[in-house]
Amino acid sequence: MESARYWRGKSWYELVFFLFIIYTTLHKSAFLFSEFSGARFLSAKRISNSPNIGVELMADQKTSVVIADDHRVVMKGIRHILKEYPEFILIGEALNGRDAVKMVNELSPDVVILDISMPDLNGLDATLQIKKKRPDTRIVVYTMVSNRDMVLEMFKAGISAYVLKEDPLSELVLALQAVRRNGTYFSSLLPDVLLNHLKALEEGQDVKSRFETLSLREREVFQLLAEGKRIKQIADILCISHKTVEAHKYNIFDKLNIKSTTDLILLAIRKNIIPLK
Repeated sequence: MESARYWRGKSWYELVFFLFIIYTTLHKSAFLFSEFSGARFLSAKRISNSPNIGVELMADQKTSVVIADDHRVVMKGIRHILKEYPEFILIGEALNGRDAVKMVNELSPDVVILDISMPDLNGLDATLQIKKKRPDTRIVVYTMVSNRDMVLEMFKAGISAYVLKEDPLSELVLALQAVRRNGTYFSSLLPDVLLNHLKALEEGQDVKSRFETLSLREREVFQLLAEGKRIKQIADILCISHKTVEAHKYNIFDKLNIKSTTDLILLAIRKNIIPLK
């Protein structure tokens, strides 16, 4: 009875999200078992849950990968471990989100390994732009960010996997192998994130951020302003006029109800769009 009362009145999004987490947890367990047993093909159950029903992924079929991370050490580690798995082929590397979007449009990789906190364009906005133009590209988030709001926003943006950098690299490999088979993979943090999210809903907190009301272009301008770039620099980077940048800045301040650039920077730090230096 208590359980029924708890779920009564919840939106379809919370119900679907909860069922998704249950499915992902079971999916992850089944995947780990299949990897341990050395299985090379999708099981009948996995095939039935795949968009490509009845198609087996052969062991020698290559999955192209692009990495986007502003830390060269992380990039080197990923590059090194991918060499141990011949089913993956690395075709590109980007040090920021903007270059990642351009690279994906040019190279059309199967999978993008993406950090969230990156200069010029963060991982969330890069994901939104990638999925808009290349909806079939699968996004594997590899990040240090584990707060509820960002996980939920990345989930809604259409990612296929979310792995924390504090986990061993083997977790990233498992995630890549899962999405290679059109599956999903999430770090063990996700059930806790869901519970915290549902608790916030129960307590009547507003979980919809004003930030979500910004357009993709406004989000780009937001980050560049937070990084300390001037109007002229932003205009040159985005290939738009100074007046257009000013108009975007005005709309950003109005939508977010902020009064100064300092407020904007503090909000960017809270949302992990720029790092706290």
